[in-house]
Amino acid sequence: MIDLSSIKEHMPVVGSDGGHVGTIDHLDGQRIKLTKTDPAAGGHHHFIHVDSIAAVEGGEVRLNRTTAEAKDEWATA
Repeated sequence: MIDLSSIKEHMPVVGSDGGHVGTIDHLDGQRIKLTKTDPAAGGHHHFIHVDSIAAVEGGEVRLNRTTAEAKDEWATA
C-alpha cells in the first residue's frame, strides 16, 4: 500500500521504464493531478489514478506502467 501522504507537490512522476511522465500538482482524491506547465503536459492538467503508483521513493513517484502506457491512460478531466 502506498502512503499517499508521502506524495508532495512538484515531485516528478516517472514510468516503470524511467521516462518522465509529469510533475505533481497535487493529490485530488484517488488521482494525482499533474501540472499543466510541465513540458510533457502540452498545456493541460492530466490525472493519473493512484492505482498506477508502484512506489514513492528517492523524491519521485514511480508508476507500475511505462511512460507511454501512462500517457495513453491519463485523463484530462
